[in-house]
Amino acid sequence: MKAPLLILASACILSSAAAQTKGPFKADETSLQQYQYPEWFRDAKFGIWSHWGPQAVPREGDWYAKNMYVQGSHQNVAHVKKYGPPSKFGYKDIIPLWKAEKWHPEDLMKLYKKAGARYFVSMGTHHDNFFLWKSAINKWNAVNLGPHKDVVKLWQTAAKKEGLRFGVSEHLAASFNWFQTSHGADATGPLAGVPYDGADPAYQDLYHEKADSADMKNWLTNNPRWHEHWLKCINELIDNYHPDLLYSDSRVPFENTGLEMVAHYYNDNYARNGGKMTAVYTPKQPSGGRWVQDVERGLLDTISPFPWQTDTSIGDWYYRTGQSYKSANEIIRLLLDIVSKNGNLLLNVVQTPEGDLEADVTGILDSLGTWMNANSEGIYSSRPWKIYGEGPSTIKGNQQKGHFGGISDTQQYQSEDIRFTAKGNSVYAYCMKTPANEIRIKSFAKQNAYTTKPVKSVRMLGAAQKIKWQQQADALVITLPPGAAANSITGFRIDM
Repeated sequence: MKAPLLILASACILSSAAAQTKGPFKADETSLQQYQYPEWFRDAKFGIWSHWGPQAVPREGDWYAKNMYVQGSHQNVAHVKKYGPPSKFGYKDIIPLWKAEKWHPEDLMKLYKKAGARYFVSMGTHHDNFFLWKSAINKWNAVNLGPHKDVVKLWQTAAKKEGLRFGVSEHLAASFNWFQTSHGADATGPLAGVPYDGADPAYQDLYHEKADSADMKNWLTNNPRWHEHWLKCINELIDNYHPDLLYSDSRVPFENTGLEMVAHYYNDNYARNGGKMTAVYTPKQPSGGRWVQDVERGLLDTISPFPWQTDTSIGDWYYRTGQSYKSANEIIRLLLDIVSKNGNLLLNVVQTPEGDLEADVTGILDSLGTWMNANSEGIYSSRPWKIYGEGPSTIKGNQQKGHFGGISDTQQYQSEDIRFTAKGNSVYAYCMKTPANEIRIKSFAKQNAYTTKPVKSVRMLGAAQKIKWQQQADALVITLPPGAAANSITGFRIDM
């Protein structure tokens, strides 16, 4: 009986793959180069992300589900103190404690829109293999357990009501190896050698089966059976919610299997929108025009020919008691640097386990919204100018490139640092740290390498009064009006 069953299984997989690639996009990189970046994403520039789920419950930050099983880690110590040893109280027992009783998605979406977001991304599933959508594949989901709500659907409904594009993030691809700590046991102490609950066959559908020891060293598993399971789960997410954006916390997972998913996602979107592409896929991989490259907590150091995205958080990825948060000015500077290089910023706003926001987080969003309301003319729908900026921060070597690097998190901007965007016949210049009296923009000197036309007008964004300016031989000199706040971020519209 085994051989016919294997043949039947293989046929089902092939049939599934064929269905996924129906349409103009096929599961190969050449075919995916047909992709056209949707204007909504290029115009939006700023999105907010809810990186939220059961791992917030212990209030100990990111990667809790993994590290609670690492004896001696700070999360393991906190877990033992609060809940008891993981041999007796495991992650499966944390999940029912996530109630989300103060979560009001419509109210939060109004706040995020007011803060300037043009798209919103919900967590779909983190590495903990807990799905925030109603799944027929995985019983460990938020409809069956925890809040007993379809979190993805409720976020999507709230986003659409506010006119925001909607996305979902999937972190499942790394889960198979990431969660293997749950199969271990304490090495020392009274429960040394007693298996954690991940080793219990009754819970393999949450913790996965035991992985090969060599494979466990990889971020993404080499197990083809897990590849197919991942594909089935993410296609369920696509087919049930049809998100405008889909994020993977990795490269395109599992080579051809991942390309099958991308082709299916694009074809589904293409068919549903009458032949117009509105879908955005963001893996952590250079795009070559096939998708949107995502850079985690980092930047690019030049203007990219393809739209891209930075994802970062206002604080830790999950709620942590006593954590510090980025200020509104830090977020604005980060956004400006990214937009000047043809990118978007996706910002995680940390929610409490209950689902609301701390008062200081709300205050940061209010300040962000106030600045965006006055200065965003040069952000939304803008495109890169001839250069992304000038000043000390643009000198080679002063800005790190790639994941987990970037001037906004490691170095203070100077008053000479400017970032540029363009829209129509206007160029927008943002001074990253406003000096006390005047701003000198060397790129708009009378004799410069970027334009032969003289400056016709300069307007300070968010200000009604006219300002004094002069295009001198070595710089465009702007005299700041009384009351301009030193060290703030000030934007100007320059018309030639």
